[in-house]
Amino acid sequence: MQVKPLHDRILVKRLSEEEKTKGGIIIPDTAKEKPAEGQVMAVGAGRRTEDGKLISLEVKKGDKILFGKYSGTEIKIDGADYLIMREDDVLGIMN
Repeated sequence: MQVKPLHDRILVKRLSEEEKTKGGIIIPDTAKEKPAEGQVMAVGAGRRTEDGKLISLEVKKGDKILFGKYSGTEIKIDGADYLIMREDDVLGIMN
């Protein structure tokens, strides 16, 4: 199934977090925080201004991004977990 976000929304897949700390301690699943990094899987067309002009999004498909801890709405597509969020929830693009 393919999902195309509407307007200024993006579809994000969280990047997996490390299983161990740098010191070699294994972190159990119950103690892990959800990562605030993800990869953009799809983007909407953009935001419309009050006079009807379309403003394209700065993020594009394939970008690795940082987002807020409680950003977006969690959804499940074909058994995989994704987030749909507005571009405003993106804190930065990682190079």
